[in-house]
Amino acid sequence: MTAPRLAYDDLASPAEMNADCLAAQAALTGPLTAAASRLSQEQTKRAEIEVPAAAARLAAAIYGDA
Repeated sequence: MTAPRLAYDDLASPAEMNADCLAAQAALTGPLTAAASRLSQEQTKRAEIEVPAAAARLAAAIYGDA
């Protein structure tokens, strides 16, 4: 039977693990922020929502609106 595998070779100090977490956060935050910025630039803003005639008829049938 083997011992459970640890994320670190030896037990690390809380300060060392905290530093690793901060480094991982910094490495992951940059690409995510850039992707979110590009996505928001690609999305177009519409003044109104388009509802197809079939969807309007279905909603009228369900809710009884004329």
